[in-house]
Amino acid sequence: MREKEIKKYTKLNELAEPNGIVIFGGGEDKSIPIGELRQAFALESNIYNRSFKNISINDAVKLYDECIASLAPETILIHIGDTDKHFFTETPAAFDNKFRELIAHIKSHNKNCRIAIMSLRNYNNNSQTEQINKHLKYIADSEMCEYCDIANKKLWNPKSTKDAISFIYSIGFVYPLKK
Repeated sequence: MREKEIKKYTKLNELAEPNGIVIFGGGEDKSIPIGELRQAFALESNIYNRSFKNISINDAVKLYDECIASLAPETILIHIGDTDKHFFTETPAAFDNKFRELIAHIKSHNKNCRIAIMSLRNYNNNSQTEQINKHLKYIADSEMCEYCDIANKKLWNPKSTKDAISFIYSIGFVYPLKK
């Protein structure tokens, strides 16, 4: 099944323009409506979704090479870890190292790529997910990547909103609308 997805993404990459924004995540990320996002926010950057169902951090470097590297993304949003909860529980240091390997690999192929690590959703305040998110934040900070916290449902948090809008604007997502 994954080979079919890889072939599909490889074919799409032949038509794609480099230097866009790539979403690299798990199953739920596959259904992000890229076209609608681009239209609703008047985005000028190309956005590509290269997400896989049940992606593991253990497979991420290989999948990056096969499906993302040729796009030479300006920005990559990484949302991986949900299927790695058992791996994290067994060996948190190995989980962290795999994430660092992915980041180093991306930077070695594309020195100018901006990397953002997305937290895992944690609407039920699961302690294991909370621990993974702490590790993801630490990895993002130590590897000089952006960290986007989407863990909890919040009605509105002005500081978080300001930080999120600032990041989105800084990567070229938002351009002032012309009258």
